[in-house]
Amino acid sequence: MELQNKSASGVKYTGGISGFILKMIAVLTMLIDHMAAVVLAEELFYSPAKLLESGYYRQWLALYELMRIIGRMAFPIYCFLLVEGFLHTRSALKYAQRLFLFALVSEVPFDLAFNRTWWDMSYNNVFFTLLLGLFVMIGIRWAEERFRPRSAEGWKHWRDLFIRSAAVMTVVLAGMFIAEDILCTDYGAGGVAAIAALYLLREHRIAAFTAAVLLLVLLCSGDEIAALLMLVPVYLYNGTRGRQMKYAFYVFYPVHLLILAGIAHFLG
Repeated sequence: MELQNKSASGVKYTGGISGFILKMIAVLTMLIDHMAAVVLAEELFYSPAKLLESGYYRQWLALYELMRIIGRMAFPIYCFLLVEGFLHTRSALKYAQRLFLFALVSEVPFDLAFNRTWWDMSYNNVFFTLLLGLFVMIGIRWAEERFRPRSAEGWKHWRDLFIRSAAVMTVVLAGMFIAEDILCTDYGAGGVAAIAALYLLREHRIAAFTAAVLLLVLLCSGDEIAALLMLVPVYLYNGTRGRQMKYAFYVFYPVHLLILAGIAHFLG
């Protein structure tokens, strides 16, 4: 039996895959990425003696690089789902509170995994990036409603459009600055810019996702281009939530980081 649904933009899609499947893809690719960044990195960069003696260092390094590239596919999916969640949520405030809670809960596991210390605010977990992206979307929505053109034509129309565009750009740049230079979040300014692009172009899903990935390439790393492979599942997304495991995906983030940090510590 086929499903016919509407996406957040109101466009109908038949069949396809649900938000649950997208989340599973994001979780699996993130796990592969973090296994490399935390566990393999311990063996390759912090205590490489055994691998160097075995003669397989280059092979393990190639595997590490492949796994990191696969991991680049996760974050844009999370950003896409964040936008979908914002467009469907009944309370943006509760959504923000949930993200903030898990940002705090995840910081110690994140620091243990990536900074190898209990607490280091010089580089913070991705929940902070998503939270800032949510605030930027709230700001954009406010600016679009507050500075909506009051005239359908003439110079007043263009004046109002300019003011609204300037207000939106100010909100986005402020979010990017906070992410990059104040909170120092994972993906930083590029992450917030990607979320903003996905929201602003939400009625054109493929263009929005492509723009988000290209912003990540420009502002973060050239390896982010691998995320364009996720255009296929994003295109197939049918706008439904699918199987409900609301908090499982939130909890998975700190738990898997804590486990990987423990494995890396044992190996080290």
